[in-house]
Amino acid sequence: MSDKLVLLGTSATVRPGLLSWPAWQVLAGASRVLAGSGDHPLLPALDEAGIGWQLLPGAEAPPAGLAGLAALLAEAAGTVPGTVVWLCDAGPIAGAPGPPDGAPEALAKALHELGPSGSAVGAVDVLHGALDLPGAHLLRLVAVMDTLRTACPWDAEQTHDSLAPHLLEESYEALEALESGDALALREELGDVLLQVVFHARVAAERSDGTGYTVDDVADGIVTKLVRRHPHVFADVTVSGADEVKLNWDAIKAAERESASGAPASALDGVPFGQPALALAAQLQRRAERAGVPAELANEASADDGGAHEAGGADDGGAIGSELFALVARARAAGIDPEFELRAAARRYRDRVRAWERSRLA
Repeated sequence: MSDKLVLLGTSATVRPGLLSWPAWQVLAGASRVLAGSGDHPLLPALDEAGIGWQLLPGAEAPPAGLAGLAALLAEAAGTVPGTVVWLCDAGPIAGAPGPPDGAPEALAKALHELGPSGSAVGAVDVLHGALDLPGAHLLRLVAVMDTLRTACPWDAEQTHDSLAPHLLEESYEALEALESGDALALREELGDVLLQVVFHARVAAERSDGTGYTVDDVADGIVTKLVRRHPHVFADVTVSGADEVKLNWDAIKAAERESASGAPASALDGVPFGQPALALAAQLQRRAERAGVPAELANEASADDGGAHEAGGADDGGAIGSELFALVARARAAGIDPEFELRAAARRYRDRVRAWERSRLA
C-alpha cells in the first residue's frame, strides 16, 4: 500500500520542466512516477533530471471516465510503498479546449469516491507544480478560434464586414449587462466582446498582401500605446491627479496624429462619427472642452450670427438637432452623462408601457 498518492498538475501554457521546487522534491523522492502516455510533455524534463517514470498499467485502453482512471491509479499505487506521483494531463494548448477530466481536483474526488476498492491508496494530495499566469487562458481562446476557422463552415466564411454587426451588438449587450448590475452576465458578455477581437485578428492573419496582422500584433500595439500615453507611470513625468493625466493623454494623441499626417492636429481628430448621435455629441463636447474650446460654441443658435439659425421655427429639423446638441451640453455641465440618462429614461418608459399592458389584461 502506498503512503501517499500525489496528483501533480501542470499547465499547458507553462514550458514543461518549469516546475516549483516542491514539485521537483516530490518527483525526486517518489517511489514511482506514473504517466498516462509516453508523450506527456513533462517526460523529457524527467529524463534529463534522471527521474525514472513508468506508464500506468492499462492506460493504453483505460475504462471510460474518471472513475475508470481512478481505479487504475488505485490499483497501481496499492502495490508500491512510499509516495506515488501521477502526472496529470495538462491538456494540449493547440488542441483546445483541453480535457477538464485531467484536472487533479476532479481526479482526487473520483479517488475518494472509490470506497473500499481504493483502500490500498493512502492520502491523496493535489500539487500544482506549474500554474498559469494571469491571462494565460487567452491562449486557449486563440487556439479555439484557430480550430473554428478551419473546421466550422460558418466561421470559415466570415469576413471583417460580415463580423462588423456582431462587434456592435456584443458591445451593446455588454453595456446592457453592466447597467443591469448582473456581474455574471457582464462576465459572459465581455467574453463575447473578446471573441470578436480574436476573430477579427484571426481573419486578418490570413491575408498575404502585406496588410495582415495577428492577435499578438494587436496586443503589442495596444501595449505600446498604453506605455507611450502613460509617461507618469512608465517614464519620469509627474502628474498632480487624474485631470492632468487626461490633459497629457490628449496632448500625446495630438502629437501622434500630427506626426502621422504632417498636418496640424484637431482636438476632434479620431472621434468616430459612426457611433450613436447622442454619444457622438457628448464625445465631441468632451474633446472640445479639454482643448479649451469656448463652451458657448455648443449652442448653435448663439454661435451662428446671433441666433439666425432659429429662423426655421420649432418644426425645423435643424433647429431640433441644435436644441438636442445644446441639451447635451446642459447635461454635461450638470455632471450628467446624457447617453446613460436617456437610456435610463427609455427603460423607465419601457416599464410604464409594460405596466399599462398588464393593467389592460387584469
